[in-house]
Amino acid sequence: MRMISPIRLLSFALFLLAVSAASFAQIGIGISVGSAPPPLPVYEQPICPGDGYIWTPGYWAWDAAGDDYYWVPGTWVEAPEVGLLWTPGYWGWGNGGYFFREGYWGPHVGWYGGISYGFGYFGHGYEGGRWDHDHFYYNRSVNNVNVTEIHNVYNTAVINRNENRVSYNGGNGGISERPSGQEEAYTGERHIPPVAAQDQHVQEARGNRELRASVNQGKPPIAATQRPGSFSGSAVVPAREAGGRYESTTNRGANNNSLRPDNPVAHAKEITPYEKPAPPNSGDPKLDQKYEEQQQKLYEKQNQQLQRLQQKQEQDHQRLAEQNANEAKREQVEQRHQQQPQQLQQRNVQQQQMQQKQQTQHQSGG
Repeated sequence: MRMISPIRLLSFALFLLAVSAASFAQIGIGISVGSAPPPLPVYEQPICPGDGYIWTPGYWAWDAAGDDYYWVPGTWVEAPEVGLLWTPGYWGWGNGGYFFREGYWGPHVGWYGGISYGFGYFGHGYEGGRWDHDHFYYNRSVNNVNVTEIHNVYNTAVINRNENRVSYNGGNGGISERPSGQEEAYTGERHIPPVAAQDQHVQEARGNRELRASVNQGKPPIAATQRPGSFSGSAVVPAREAGGRYESTTNRGANNNSLRPDNPVAHAKEITPYEKPAPPNSGDPKLDQKYEEQQQKLYEKQNQQLQRLQQKQEQDHQRLAEQNANEAKREQVEQRHQQQPQQLQQRNVQQQQMQQKQQTQHQSGG
């Protein structure tokens, strides 16, 4: 493998420093949550405020400082460009924790974890509307549209076969859906990150105590808004009911600084070797090669660390057997062995998420 020059490393470091604080916080870089997000609440969609607005469904976000999930209300957002659609973000399970993949604008709706957010987002694709030249046409069967003001509408019945309220993919009890080949292909398209109004919407939600899951018990009083950041007035919609049984993250032991998965691994040997993700495809061969080299270096390092830890733990077991160690000594070693793989997984999740964020930024021209 070709060595990476100091100039390239410096450029990469400068790139990371350029990432905006709002985007950095929203995607949850460096944070892997040990407990799953609450179920999606049940709520109505506020009426569309005007032509060209596209529905962005609500979701649970994580506040590291508050050690709690909070609800980001669904809202109508004006498309940043004609022809762009919104792919919602989603929570997924990986390497011992739950992490969030940020949503984006693009020419097609890509993979969003198979999560049924409703209002046209039923796990795969989008059935709430389509672009036709310069106008967005709304499907009235899944959208709340005033036809006296917006005339570019149609009515196509949609059968939603996925009505569960689970808000994450993978892990214990999560959605088991996988992306189609077409959805995977869409990841290589040009993407635009959330616009400023969406970032501000998230910040408003984070600062509202009533939207914290520990306070509203999975039934937020502001489930949806007509416009981003408008958290008061007649256009605000409360949740009708929680999406299912809510269990406090405090009781589940969630913590942004340590992984406590529902099914923790007991030893390093239970961790399978890490796989490198598909190479980036931004349309810029030089940048793609640069970041692919970074990925290769990271994944080789992670697998080397895993292999060393597996060997070390096996040596510990052999030594205990040779020494005929007592039960107290064995328990002490086992406790340490259970902590080590989770610590390793936490570090790897943080590193991988940083890589993923950097890829998203460079694909969008950031």
